Amino acid sequence: MFKFLFLLFLVVPLLEIYLLLSIGGVIGVFPTVGLVVLTAVLGGALIRLQGLGVLFRLRERVSRAEIPANEILTGTILLVAGALLLTPGFFTDTIGFLLLVPPLRQRLIVMVARGLLLQKAGQFRKTTGYTYSSNGKVIDNQEFIDKD
Repeated sequence: MFKFLFLLFLVVPLLEIYLLLSIGGVIGVFPTVGLVVLTAVLGGALIRLQGLGVLFRLRERVSRAEIPANEILTGTILLVAGALLLTPGFFTDTIGFLLLVPPLRQRLIVMVARGLLLQKAGQFRKTTGYTYSSNGKVIDNQEFIDKD
């Protein structure tokens, strides 16, 4: 994990500098700075709109005594998107804007949730010796017989 973070913090700034210099060389310094500021302002406005929608849905679910798991994950992803959009650069802006697209964001939420569930299932299996079947029933690994 440390190596991944080290590479991330090394590669992303270098990529941002490269893109800023390349685009600045083509369209000029002031248009490049203007474009970076424009993406930050536009991204901030979009984050605010989508964030208010998530907040409204979260309150609605809590008032119905439901667990707002999807809204919490969506809010977290919007927070990351906002941080990326406020970071000067074109690569981080691209990732931030992609996180604002609801179908892509929902797909990411499913992937994260699936990964967390698989991780928890692995921990459950290690500590108890039991696992879950596809229909959610607990199976004793030592007595499992596949009849297919």
